Amino acid sequence: MIKQFNDWYTRKFSDPHAVALVFILVFSFLFLALFSHLLMPVLVALAIAFLLDLPVNKLMHLNLSRTSATAVIVSSFIGFALVAGLGLMPIIWQQSSNLLQEIPHMVTEGQKYLLTLPEKYPDIIQASQIETFISAIKEKIVEWGQLVLTASLNSISDLVALMVYLILVPLMVFFFLKDKHDLFVGFSRYLPKERRMAVQVGAEMNQQILNYIRGKVIEILIVGSITTVTFICLDLRYAVLLGVIVGLSVLVPYVGATVATLPVFLVALFQWGFSNELGYVMLAYGIIQALDGNVLVPLLFSEAVNLHPVTIIVAVILFGGLWGFWGVFFAIPLATLVKAVINAWSSSQTELTESE
Repeated sequence: MIKQFNDWYTRKFSDPHAVALVFILVFSFLFLALFSHLLMPVLVALAIAFLLDLPVNKLMHLNLSRTSATAVIVSSFIGFALVAGLGLMPIIWQQSSNLLQEIPHMVTEGQKYLLTLPEKYPDIIQASQIETFISAIKEKIVEWGQLVLTASLNSISDLVALMVYLILVPLMVFFFLKDKHDLFVGFSRYLPKERRMAVQVGAEMNQQILNYIRGKVIEILIVGSITTVTFICLDLRYAVLLGVIVGLSVLVPYVGATVATLPVFLVALFQWGFSNELGYVMLAYGIIQALDGNVLVPLLFSEAVNLHPVTIIVAVILFGGLWGFWGVFFAIPLATLVKAVINAWSSSQTELTESE
């Protein structure tokens, strides 16, 4: 057993470039696991810088300096974010408040309807089952109410954190873009000299992450906008709030669309009941989801490495559990990183075998 382990270790770690790659990956993982909550503004700024790097390069082709191009792009991004935030946030806040106030009425109406089911279907549904179900729903509502109260009590600290994001993140984005080359050169001084495999993986992941972030932002904007306009045309209440929820749901592949279906269905159900209007809303929602999955995603992510749906779901669960929202957001690039490392390692071992 020991001899087999030694043979495996010698075969896999005989290349110093492979050892350097493992060292970089382990150090990076431990660093993020220990300090990601403290460095979250830095990670957010890096993600935005990845998103804005392409337009900066486009402006540089028009004979603008990198500093000027960065200033123009970052200023435009901040302006767009302010306009979008100031335009949408009051509407979302108002609709969220109205929906929260209406939830007790929805629960009451739903309870009345459920209590009529044993009379309509006595052979299938028992009154005790309905009472148990209603009790469970009430317990969940109490738990959610406590979470909302806790969140409101922590609103002051959240406000401070938001101010930190609003001030520090744009500054870091500007310097990440402006001094991109110098930062790369300075950072590379601390890496091992035998880093051929690490450079290979880094080059592949740089393009993958850039494509993913840009494609995901475009997907959120398109799906959220089309859903909002569709719900407004169908006269569905809380159309903007539901459109934002559906737009953000694309962050979590497969699972997000399923979760977002519930609030859309419930709002339409309590607004119209089991009617043609409910069918129209769900039909339109289903068409949007189908077009997103079968048309929009293949167009936006055509350059991304193909991953099996099971791999994506496992990546979402694993990295989401480790790093929360940003782990979910970067689940696919991180899964692609694992695949790129495996491919680079396999190719390296093949080269060593052939040379022998």
